Amino acid sequence: MSHEKHLDKSIAGRLKYAIILTSLTLVAEVAGGIWTNSLALLSDAAHVFLDVFALVLSLAAIKLASYPASDTRTYGWHRAEVFASFINGATVFLIALGILYEAWHRFLAPEPVKSVPMFIIASVGLAMNLLSASALHQHSHDDLNVRSAFLHVIGDAATSVGVIAAGIAIYFTGWYILDPILSVIIGLAIFWGAWRVLREAVHILLEGTPRGLRAADVADTIRGIEGVNDVHHLNIWTICSHIIALSAHVDVAPDFRDRQAGVLRAIEEALFQKYHISHTTLQVECTLCVNGPLFKELHHQPRAGSTQDQERQHHGHGACGHEHHGHSH
Repeated sequence: MSHEKHLDKSIAGRLKYAIILTSLTLVAEVAGGIWTNSLALLSDAAHVFLDVFALVLSLAAIKLASYPASDTRTYGWHRAEVFASFINGATVFLIALGILYEAWHRFLAPEPVKSVPMFIIASVGLAMNLLSASALHQHSHDDLNVRSAFLHVIGDAATSVGVIAAGIAIYFTGWYILDPILSVIIGLAIFWGAWRVLREAVHILLEGTPRGLRAADVADTIRGIEGVNDVHHLNIWTICSHIIALSAHVDVAPDFRDRQAGVLRAIEEALFQKYHISHTTLQVECTLCVNGPLFKELHHQPRAGSTQDQERQHHGHGACGHEHHGHSH
């Protein structure tokens, strides 16, 4: 638990640092975009605004995730970070559409741009973006919430490079149409970054198997534990970036019935070491008591059915099962 608190504190500190830097960049680029009449710089400023929005949401999600579980939220607020990532990705699409719309008008009627101030302001923005990105990079590989914010900052750093290049080209050639061309490139880059974040967030919200894990491989690992005959009704899902959960029915061999606690502990340790699955719920079944599939088909059931419906549901669960809930590591 102390390690988790230390991790959250580290992430929160880096997010606050990035928020300060990104906010300064936003102010500079909005003022500079209006002064230079550069749509590319204003587009970058819009992206920076979303960076600030993403960073603030990410920081709020960490705070919410620290709240304890309750009767109404038995997993606590850990999913808040995934929801924040979804919002971040969704809002990016809106700003990208606005950028492309304005760029189209400037294609039809290019407007003069002050290239030198555009170059200087974009250079300052790039430096700020790189500092923010370096602060977030450490936790961007294993935390979806931080990765969504990190992608915002990296995307903005890339567009700042483009704005710098456009400023130089406009200064030497006077081709003002380069400004809306770059704006279109920025808009498309924003779309791509948003798609990646949205895809992962939706995958988690729809209880998809964590990316990089194959349920068949996990099942084989469980079957490889001494004393396990088979496994079925396997479910694997992501609660948040640092918590992967699993539930399954485990068929324990008769010779190991008096040692089933040790078998379950061995399963938990193997799953944590190999797949970092830290929250397990395992139900022990008698040999030959059930013959279920690896993945259980779910069906809608009435909340208050007839007595026959309730009896069918009762028998469907198996009368000889015993549950074992693994502790989170």
